[in-house]
Parts: sequence; structure tokens; C-alpha cells
Amino acid sequence: MVYQHILAARSEKLLAVLVDPDKHTPESLMQLADVLCATPVDFVFVGGSLVAGRPDQVVDLLKESVKKPVVLFPGSLLQISPNADAVLLLSLISGRNPEFLIGNHVVAAPFLKKSHIEVIPTGYILIENGFTSSVEYMSNTKPLPARKPDIAVATAIAGEMLGMKLIYLEGGSGASHPLPSHLIQQVKDNISIPLVVGGGIRTSDDLQMVAEAGADLIVIGNALENNTDRIYSILSEWPCKKKNN
Repeated sequence: MVYQHILAARSEKLLAVLVDPDKHTPESLMQLADVLCATPVDFVFVGGSLVAGRPDQVVDLLKESVKKPVVLFPGSLLQISPNADAVLLLSLISGRNPEFLIGNHVVAAPFLKKSHIEVIPTGYILIENGFTSSVEYMSNTKPLPARKPDIAVATAIAGEMLGMKLIYLEGGSGASHPLPSHLIQQVKDNISIPLVVGGGIRTSDDLQMVAEAGADLIVIGNALENNTDRIYSILSEWPCKKKNN
């Protein structure tokens, strides 16, 4: 079980690579799969804001080639594949669009129940990062202000109280820098469920900072789309030592 793996490894740091099916050809996916097999990546996330169609082919290829859990990170109802190991059932709790809080979930629920895929309820919190992200545009919601971590903290606490099993702090696809360390740390200090952080992680220093700030699971995405070998430099100091328990 993916969630039990995350819980059991909270004394360490976990790493996921996010694969956007629209950004890859079968050839580039095979190249990425070879790289992932050679690195200490724990999970492969599959999804994106604009993915056209179900990602079954990508999921099947990654499961066969990488032999690591493949977890759906769906940006829409079209991005669900019964062949994945788990799905992050994202509720965009930083926004107020009911479709991304519960509407899409109601439509997807019967399919997910029949598929027997592991469902991980996840409170998804988008933080402003200096540009309009795809998530912000597609969901028609505003991100939380990075300069006001108390709002992110309160939102994360509410997500946990509502029964979310993960809190996912996101700086947006293509972010030029990671979220502020003090924001990550304050959220971490106020929740008891695992904290996932993604967005803008492009260097070994970025990865170390996010890890030390308190992220339990760190997600790398856009940094690898044009150069999959970049992961070796990002992971040059991995595993990072855990600073906060």
C-alpha cells in the first residue's frame, strides 16, 4: 500500500518524480524510465493540468519498466487509470471552486470504487510563486499568498480535520524557485499527517532546503522534462537528513 509506505518512511525522506504524459514521447518515457531505475526515487506520479485523455499507456509503460509504485496525480477526470497503484484524490482546498473541492470527486467516485485502486485523500494547497500557474488558470482559483504563511497553516489544519491523509503544498508547474522554507516549516509544525511539497525544485540546494524545512515527500517535475539526466545533479546530496520530526 502506497500510503502505508509513506507513513512507515516518515523518519526518512521520500522522493517522487512527476511525469506529465503530454510532455513525453514513448522514446523519452523509456529514457526517463532508465534514469528512474538508476536513482533512489520512491514513487512515480503521473498527471498534469492539460493532459488530453486517460494516461493508461504511460502508466503501463512506467509500471513495467520502472518497477516502482505509480501514483496518479490527476488534473481532471480524464486522467484516471485503473492500472495505477494509487491515486491522489486531490481536493483543492486553497481555492473555492466547488468542482475541485467535491464536484469532480462525485463523478469519479463510482469508477474509483469499482477499480479497487488505492485512494489517498489529499488536501492540495496552491501557493503563489510569482506567475500564473496552469493549476490556477485551469481551476479558476487564486493561490494562497506566500507572504502570509498563517493562511496556509490554517488551510492545512482544516484539511487534516476534514480527514485528508496528505497535505500537498504546491508552487505551481514551472515555478522558478521552491516555496519559502519558513512556510513549509510552519505548515509541517501544525499538522500530524505527511506533508508533500512540489514546485520549483531544480537543484541539490533546493532539494536540501525543502527537506530540511520539513517535507516528508518531495516532488520533482518540470526540472527533468528537457533533460532527464539532470536528476543526477539534483540528487547529488541525496538522501537528505531529516531535521524536523
